[in-house]
Amino acid sequence: MLQYLRIRNLALLEAVELEFGPGFTAVTGETGAGKSILLGALQLLAGARADKTVIRQGAAVCEVEAALHFPKSAVLDDVLDRLELPRCEEGVLLLKRSVAREKAPRISVNGGLATLAALQELGERWIDFHGPGEPRRLLKAGCQLELLDLFAGNREALARYAGLYQAWRELLAKVAKLAAEKQLSPDQIEYLRGEVESIDGLELSDENVEALERDFQRMNRAQELLNAARAVAEGLSGDEGLLGRLAPLVREGRGLEQLDPASKPLVDRLAALAVEAEDIGREFETLGGDFSFEPEQVETLTTRMEAWLDAKRKYGGSVSAVLEAAEEMRGRLAIQGDLAGAMARLEKEIATAKALALAAARELRTVREKAARELAKAAGKRIVELGFKKAEFSVRLTTEPDLGPAGDCTCEFLFSPNVGEAPLPLHKIASSGELARVMLALKTILADLDQVPLLVFDEVDANVGGEIGRIVGEQMAGIAKKHQVLCVTHLPQVAAQAANHLVVEKDQSGERAEVTIRAIHEEKKARIEELARMLGDRTAKAALQHAAELLKG
Repeated sequence: MLQYLRIRNLALLEAVELEFGPGFTAVTGETGAGKSILLGALQLLAGARADKTVIRQGAAVCEVEAALHFPKSAVLDDVLDRLELPRCEEGVLLLKRSVAREKAPRISVNGGLATLAALQELGERWIDFHGPGEPRRLLKAGCQLELLDLFAGNREALARYAGLYQAWRELLAKVAKLAAEKQLSPDQIEYLRGEVESIDGLELSDENVEALERDFQRMNRAQELLNAARAVAEGLSGDEGLLGRLAPLVREGRGLEQLDPASKPLVDRLAALAVEAEDIGREFETLGGDFSFEPEQVETLTTRMEAWLDAKRKYGGSVSAVLEAAEEMRGRLAIQGDLAGAMARLEKEIATAKALALAAARELRTVREKAARELAKAAGKRIVELGFKKAEFSVRLTTEPDLGPAGDCTCEFLFSPNVGEAPLPLHKIASSGELARVMLALKTILADLDQVPLLVFDEVDANVGGEIGRIVGEQMAGIAKKHQVLCVTHLPQVAAQAANHLVVEKDQSGERAEVTIRAIHEEKKARIEELARMLGDRTAKAALQHAAELLKG
């Protein structure tokens, strides 16, 4: 449940802190007052993308933070563990997001830095938005099937079918590729064999290629490297080298040691330096030998390097790309001897895979057919409650000849708003108001299945007349028995039934417009005036009396 929300410098709003209670919260205000700012803040915390235009003009940073309480936070803690974020303390999830003009955006979850992807994944667990575009979405067949599957609880069955369907499609693609594969000529076979043998001969691995390139580089600059190594060795242990100069110094030091025993540590260090210089000189002489390459070595290195460069040019610039190409050529060679046999084996696998997918699709359809009858009955009852006294609602499933990503059938919602008219697909008869009421009916049914604690309805009651408003409010209140509901509405009949009431106001009396959000559910007079405004006139006696009656009811 959302408990606390703080917004600072978002759009036209400077700062606000809001406390939220359980149940149904109505959000009202004049058209254009800025109700979308509140929803925008919640969307930011749910992981919506945002740019610097959301920052209030003149401000350096926009910040939104919230506290949410989860009575059973164990599941959420598992998600936080996987995202490597701090767990909830006492079941409270703390979210904070800032968007700055000059700095990088910042997100924190329970005090730990988080990514936008993590915020989006958490958002799916605590909030669900239902916007004004949803009734129009209801016209899409895909949306109707999605709602039916949600009602039927088909998530696991859909996932199982999707896996089987994908496996079948992949086999079909494999067979199509194989069918396009022509019988190779002897010259083509010889060429592929030569390429594979050449790549295999390189014994490719990242370590081997690194060593090859290093040795080839050494070989190309062998003389330069040899001269440098010899120069260093000569400077250390040659006739005029450091070692020759250190020897008399060590002798003088030993004499000093005889005169002053306290100097022994320094003399020992000098002697050690001479020994170290001699060792380093020998190692440089040995290193010079490593830069000497026999003609056979030069030829071998050159051949291997040329083969590696040729493979890189043909098949990609990485070891993995070349090895993948070699495997593909090896596969092409393998099937040449038994192209027909390979096709026959694949066809058998395809038949088995399709049979499994068909069986899963039939099981899915059986569940959908039962759910379609139950959904039609439940939705029809709710639609009648929303003012369609003689309406008829049904769900029609049509079996398709071919399997698709969602199974072997399509779904279509049929609706008749008036007695004596045959039910037709929604897109053929439903007006915007009718669509809104059908969607509301479905939402109230599906809300019981939704595990997300906070449901946000943004004017989904648009195009619904005031006569039905009371029933819509009752539906919202019903949903709020199992969820925290936040509803942006222009209907006083809806707002009056909310346990909590937020009003959004825009003040343009100063030099710049400012938006404020305040709670009025504990101020009876203010709430009656707001409902009267929604009825048409906050000062009219009749409107005030009607508002009081709505609130009392």
